[in-house]
Amino acid sequence: MNVEEEPDGELLARVFLSRVIEPGDEAGGRWVREVGAVEVARRLREGGPRLGGVSDKRWAGLRARAARAEPERDLAVAREAGVRFVRPGDAEWPAQLDDLGDARPTGLWVRGRPSLRIWALRSVALVGARACTEYGAHMAATLAAGLAERGWVVVSGGAYGVDGAAHRGALGAGGATVAVLACGVDRPYPRGHTELITRIAEQGLVIGELPPGDHPTPSRFIVRNRVIAALTRGTVVVEAAYRSGSLVTARAAQRLGRHTMGVPGPATSALSAGVHELLRGEAALVADAAEVVELVGDMGELAPDRRGPVLPRDLLAPDARHVLAALPARRAATPAEIARGARTTEDDVIARLYELRSLGYVERHGDGWRLTRQAVVSARAGRSRC
Repeated sequence: MNVEEEPDGELLARVFLSRVIEPGDEAGGRWVREVGAVEVARRLREGGPRLGGVSDKRWAGLRARAARAEPERDLAVAREAGVRFVRPGDAEWPAQLDDLGDARPTGLWVRGRPSLRIWALRSVALVGARACTEYGAHMAATLAAGLAERGWVVVSGGAYGVDGAAHRGALGAGGATVAVLACGVDRPYPRGHTELITRIAEQGLVIGELPPGDHPTPSRFIVRNRVIAALTRGTVVVEAAYRSGSLVTARAAQRLGRHTMGVPGPATSALSAGVHELLRGEAALVADAAEVVELVGDMGELAPDRRGPVLPRDLLAPDARHVLAALPARRAATPAEIARGARTTEDDVIARLYELRSLGYVERHGDGWRLTRQAVVSARAGRSRC
């Protein structure tokens, strides 16, 4: 909705329903499809014949919530926070969400300047464990950075662990990322990611189904995942135990006919057991961004042939070489110190350090990073050729 427009009846009805009906409620979605959002809102607010598919007790509960709903106030609060409401039929509405049928969102609250519809056309979901390992965080950040560098939008849930690493990887590469929240988009959750989610809203998009100020619940996290799956061309799972919520996203993607991918981990890791179960089914194994793009991208976007050992120092990507060159020769340095030397951001340095670590050039020492013996030898060999 343009902030200059007066809200119409359909808009107010859908904003009202976003406060009254829980996300993913298929009975509510069916009512909207059969009689329209305005009539559903009228019956909930004013009474009248009970709509089908729910008990008297549940209908009474919905009526009680309806009595407290104030759609005009929600729109005013959203406008003040720089948030807009996007509904089906709007120019910004991503049509792929219609694949959810009666579980389609009533509308989406959107914080950020880009067009959600345009960004969603070329997007990939990266999800995984909250309590991930360093390997999981590294893979998520590296995949996200690689996708961002190839012009893809990285979509995740803003949570700790893999989600946060994916968002940071995309931002560190100067790319685009979208956080799909299970609460009001003006209320960052988890609290520890307030700064990250604020940064995503400034450089990308933060979206959700719940109105301003609404809080997350365990069930809302689960139903939120269907939006992540439907919005994107494919879902990549990076570390997930058997009961991980990220597997819900992957299974939703499979039901919707989207690509489902998994990053393998150690055979003994419980945090990779859920991913390995997916890979035994219909999910595709991926190890880097090129392999993801080969699946979800346009015809001809093929991953390169894999050959040869680790690349030598002089064949590293320019950004990685700059970070490597900024490390002191005989001591550890913090990411902030390295960022000053490399003339880049701390987030970008962290993403590159994990990349360099996987190639054997750096190692972590407490809060700092230092060169490995391999890197020192490589540097000496480079000087001897000069």
